[in-house]
Amino acid sequence: MNLPNSITVLRLFLTAIFIAAVSFDAAWAAHLALWSFVIAAISDWLDGYLARKLNLVTSLGKLLDPLADKILVSAGFIYLSVQGFCPVWVTCLIIGREFMVTGLRQIAVEQGVVIAADKLGKWKTTFQLIFVIGCLTHISFGYLNAENPAVAAFSWIADPEHHIIPATMWLAAALTLISGYNYIYNNRKLLQH
Repeated sequence: MNLPNSITVLRLFLTAIFIAAVSFDAAWAAHLALWSFVIAAISDWLDGYLARKLNLVTSLGKLLDPLADKILVSAGFIYLSVQGFCPVWVTCLIIGREFMVTGLRQIAVEQGVVIAADKLGKWKTTFQLIFVIGCLTHISFGYLNAENPAVAAFSWIADPEHHIIPATMWLAAALTLISGYNYIYNNRKLLQH
């Protein structure tokens, strides 16, 4: 297994750590959840960069990378819906779009066509990750000393009561809809067979 694929597998393990950590209501668990998610999000960029840079793109990587991304983002949004930070319908929209694109890609493969990720999809993922990391920061920093100026600043930025974090959620939801529509529209001929 090459380096980019190993990083992708690491992301799956980090997602499992994240899921285990959010099962506990304790400061250590909140911090572990935040950092496991942050490192997993960074690995999402790193494995693709290394695969292209080192010419190590493989069929296994093409399968595992988007799968690991979808599992990570889905886990984050499901947890935040349970915690009341994200409406359930937004989480369902995001997960539903991922199933739809995966299904469309499967149809494309059967017809000998490769559907590449588009820029809107990458921006969608970026805003999804910012939203989840922002909310996890809010939860995690709730256990820290609020008198510390750095903690206070990050807590304010990540507070879902302010506009920054909700804006990232609504941008992620809008880009999810738009990019999902683009995938269907641009590949509509695949659905006519």
